[in-house]
Parts: sequence; structure tokens; C-alpha cells
Amino acid sequence: MTEQFAQIGDAKFCYEILGKEDGYPVLLIHGFGVNKEVWMAQVGDLTKHYKVIRFDNRGAGKSTRPSANHIEIFADDTNNIMDFLNIEKAHVMGWSLGGMIAQNFALKYPERVNKLILICTTAGFPTEEGPEIYKKMRLHELELGAEKAFWETARVNFYATYRKEMQKDPKKKYFGIWSAEDYIQLLSKDPATPQDIINQGDALKTHNTMDRLPQFKNPTLLIAASHDRITARVNMEEMHKKLPNSTLVVIEKAGHFAPMTRTPEVNEIILDFLKK
Repeated sequence: MTEQFAQIGDAKFCYEILGKEDGYPVLLIHGFGVNKEVWMAQVGDLTKHYKVIRFDNRGAGKSTRPSANHIEIFADDTNNIMDFLNIEKAHVMGWSLGGMIAQNFALKYPERVNKLILICTTAGFPTEEGPEIYKKMRLHELELGAEKAFWETARVNFYATYRKEMQKDPKKKYFGIWSAEDYIQLLSKDPATPQDIINQGDALKTHNTMDRLPQFKNPTLLIAASHDRITARVNMEEMHKKLPNSTLVVIEKAGHFAPMTRTPEVNEIILDFLKK
């Protein structure tokens, strides 16, 4: 299915429904400063078995600008999109900021979540300093432009082996799905604005679920990366202790972009969890 739009109140959301028309729904929530296309490495395998819904968050891609400045607005948007699409319940998967949105959504609307998958994310920040630093970093990336920003942040986002390979050959296709050039093009397409980045950074400050995580009883898969320099694996280890029905898997030799650099392993873990 091609991109479609949902007008919900004063906001418009761009979404796609892919895969099996009669399959069980899997809802994908993307992260900070990107858009729904960031799931390019997961969609192919998921659509063989499920109906996959991916959408641009408020303030991302082709959806309404600017971004939300509170995490609960993102959670409410997710609920409203499910209402619009007449989806009563779904498996929900979020990566990075998307994982934070997914946590808040699952805690506020638990009846709408079957299984929850959280990838390279956190339950909160000890102070506002972390979100402020990250916000400034992302604003600096906007000034650089997509290509320079990609290479400057590759040291943080990617495990060293992959970063060096990409620098050597930006056209190299990983798993026949994506290349560094493809991802740079993604960043160039409908890019975030400075206000989107500021608002998303402010939303990070409103995210704190650690003490509430024990309330969510459904099966939850936590996927951490051994060398994640944005949301360190220790965050997810702490979340695992709090979530009563959770499984934690650590992807070795991987950074924050583990879903893209360790695609076969990550996708197999996700599919095995959903099939149980």
C-alpha cells in the first residue's frame, strides 16, 4: 500500500500499511529526528507474516509539524492512529525515542497492546542534562546537512567495524536492503526542522517510566546493543528487572543502529518472540 494520510483533529499523520492484509497488526514507532523509513531493514521480514503499520510521528516525515514537546502527546497520537485505522489491539515495537513512546503508550493504553518490543531505548534520564546535550547535537547535525551529519554521528550510532566499512564503500548494500548512501537519502527526505528537534528534545525530559514499568504485565522483548553509546545497555538491564514478563537480548558488537547493522539476527529474535 502506498502512503496515506490520517486527519485526526488538527493533526495529519502519514502512514503505510504493508504485508498480509489479514495478518495480525504490528505497529512500528520510529525514533528521534528520523521518519517511518528507518524501519527499512525490518519491514521485509515482518511483512511475510504480519500486517505492518508504520507512520511518521508528529513532527517527522510528512506528518504535521512541529513535533510534540511531551511524551504523552506522542502516546496519545499512537492511540488515535489505531482508532483511525480500526485496530483494536496490536503488537507494538519502538526503537530509541520510539521505544519511549511505546512504553508510555503501553502504560496508558495497556488494553491495546498484545506484545511489546523495545529496542535500544531507556526508561528515563537522571537529569535534564542528557536530553539537552542530545538536542544540541541534533541541532548541530541539521546545520551540517544530511551527508556530513551522517558521517559525523556514525562514530556514535554504528559499531566501529560497520562504520569503517561504510566509509570505505558508501554504496555497499547491507543484507541487500540498505547502504550508507540510502540512509543519507532518508535523512535528506522530509528532514526535521530545528523546532521539531527542540520539541523532541523537550519531550525526552518528560519521559520517566521506570517506577511504572511493573504495571505492564504483557510479554515484552528488550533488545539492547553491546556498544550503544546513546541508550546504554545498562538502561535496558534495569528495565528488564522492572518488567515482570520481559526477555532481554543483548546484540554483541553492535551500536544504537543494531536493527540495521545486525538485521538477520535482530529480525529472527523479533519473529521468534512474536510467534511464541
